[in-house]
Amino acid sequence: MTVTERFLKYVSYPTMSCSDSNTVPTTEKQKALGAALVAELREIGLADAHMDELGYVYATLPANTGKPVNTIGFIAHMDTSDAAADENIKTAVVEYNGGDILLNAEKNIYMKTSDYPCLEKYKGNRLIVTDGTTLLGADDKAGIAEILTMLERLIKSGEEHGTIKIGITPDEEVGRGADHFDVKKFAADYAYTVDGGALGELEYENFNASGATVIIHGVSIHPGSAKNKMKNAVTMAMEFNSLLPALEVPEKTEGYEGFHNLYKMTAETELATMSYILRDHDKAKIAHMKEQFLKAAEEINARHGEGTAEVHLRDSYSNMKEIIENHMYIIERAKKAMADVGIEPITLPIRGGTDGARLSFMGLPCPNLCTGGENFHSRFEFVSIESMEKITDLLLQIVKNSVNEGIAK
Repeated sequence: MTVTERFLKYVSYPTMSCSDSNTVPTTEKQKALGAALVAELREIGLADAHMDELGYVYATLPANTGKPVNTIGFIAHMDTSDAAADENIKTAVVEYNGGDILLNAEKNIYMKTSDYPCLEKYKGNRLIVTDGTTLLGADDKAGIAEILTMLERLIKSGEEHGTIKIGITPDEEVGRGADHFDVKKFAADYAYTVDGGALGELEYENFNASGATVIIHGVSIHPGSAKNKMKNAVTMAMEFNSLLPALEVPEKTEGYEGFHNLYKMTAETELATMSYILRDHDKAKIAHMKEQFLKAAEEINARHGEGTAEVHLRDSYSNMKEIIENHMYIIERAKKAMADVGIEPITLPIRGGTDGARLSFMGLPCPNLCTGGENFHSRFEFVSIESMEKITDLLLQIVKNSVNEGIAK
């Protein structure tokens, strides 16, 4: 099976995770794809492939060499974002020669180069797109397809290799992909998440991530007699948000610039709840951001009475650079493999996170590799077939090179 055939098969499975769920995995439908992946891994020769009761898929390709070789892991996630629909995905392969792409004639939906200038670099590529009403699922089903296609090619080739470990996680998109990952059982010396974007991306820096829930308590009364009595939680919530730096938001930042993002709000006169994510590559800066939230709450309470505003902060994951910089040979090995297959490495900070960020702090150094997709979490998501094929070559080259590179820790 080709990497494209695999990818199109996997995106037919709806696997959206759910941040409001307390189950593991957060949606049962993820297990349907997990079971299919186990069957496929066994079919191509990984006899121990299995899915545990929490929806994590594990498999091992034993070494066929007596040389001392590091055990390498490859990890991807099966769930998709809730930012767009995940069911009834209608895909199409576009021979792209430039310009806007008509995704849906009936609904007049175009993917425009003016909105997505990254399209221009894909002239001459075959692009897999949707009809503009759902996401595609390249994040991260492209990564899964590339890993399994690499394994099949490696086994069929009979080439020498060390032990290869495979991990497919649920719930990465809701920040829980590493919650129940069994690092000890996985038993790799290091790993790569195959969960990045455009061809060439090699990432070992990510945001420090925290969340903030802000609760505003109001007092409702008939508006006709509300003077000096009503405390409107809706307007006080707006007031709270106005106390935060207006330019430190996702739509105004890039590169190493951090942000706070109000992504959900429910509000009535009596009660308003705001959900924020806080992100920065620098620990000191994200600590300052948390302090801004606490000070904003103090100001609201000073204006409207003690107990009006509550702020609840929680940390999600940290910048993996803190760990990876002590294992830079993992990055150098990836760069060499990229050079060997004709890929120009692009080392950028991730403006987000991966399972690898948390796994690195759990004892498994785990930088991030590209998948070939663009516009993730969007109805305008797409992936290049040529990029997926090249990334499959890259994964295979990493494995092949490891035999000559030997043990490094």
